[in-house]
Amino acid sequence: MRGQKIIRLFLFVVFFSIGATALGGSILFTDLLQYYNNKELLKEKGELSTQLKSLNADYDVLLQQLKNDPNLLKRIADVTLVKKDNDANTIYPKATAQQLKAAKTALTGQTGDDTPDSTLPKWLTRCKEPRRRTTLFFAGVGLILVSFICFAPARDTNQEKARN
Repeated sequence: MRGQKIIRLFLFVVFFSIGATALGGSILFTDLLQYYNNKELLKEKGELSTQLKSLNADYDVLLQQLKNDPNLLKRIADVTLVKKDNDANTIYPKATAQQLKAAKTALTGQTGDDTPDSTLPKWLTRCKEPRRRTTLFFAGVGLILVSFICFAPARDTNQEKARN
């Protein structure tokens, strides 16, 4: 009798837990979706922040070099303002906008096919359909009802007869 109660309790806990998880997941789907999207945005902003810190460090080094070497400013100005020297040994490359865009894409590692759904867990992506969320909701309700109806603690009929 005691072993039977333990098995009933175990089955109740298992069925109720799975049902409650399914029910909660179907109800809180939008919150879960927003959580994963915010998590991805936070990751992107962190990467952007590290890139900006790296750029700031590079510019600080450049400013320090400009203070130490005044001739560096002249050399940088010539390159930045595209002043051409008439030196026969110098080659000035011409790049088109498409080539620059391709180079930037290659350097940053962006492929252009990044979608917000790619970072979502597969189970959350499958739950995007309203039909599947509804099915998940009713399955969770069904499991909770089964756990209460079939695995609830049994009444002891001997004690009830003794009371009457």
